[in-house]
Amino acid sequence: MNARRRTVLAAGAAALATGCGTSDGDGGGDATGTPTTSAGATDGASPGASGGAELARAEDIPVGGGTVFKERKVVVTQPEEGEFEAFSAVCTHASCLVSTVSDGTINCPCHGSRYSITDAAVEAGPATRPLPAERISVSDGTIRLG
Repeated sequence: MNARRRTVLAAGAAALATGCGTSDGDGGGDATGTPTTSAGATDGASPGASGGAELARAEDIPVGGGTVFKERKVVVTQPEEGEFEAFSAVCTHASCLVSTVSDGTINCPCHGSRYSITDAAVEAGPATRPLPAERISVSDGTIRLG
């Protein structure tokens, strides 16, 4: 490899590393290097004092059911009164978005996978892995992402 090509490649790598974010509050990660989510970046909602962007009011999530937030790719469930869980809305089988929550399961329309509203364990395949958990906070009747 000639010297000019090495210089171009090195400059490109430096530009990529710089563009990936730092821990200085630009949304690329926190001080420990853990990636952070820029909640509200797609809909203009701003983070609140007790968490990220508001998803819903607690009373809007049915007991024994849940709600899919397609734009956030998250599903929030309320298995028991006052107990809220959140999971990725991306099916672990073929990456389709789950579409409904009914009869105690989170349901994927693509191939029929169903997940428990309590812990996202697979209730019916073809999926073999549960939906990953998502972080939410509930404060003053408001459910926030993160």
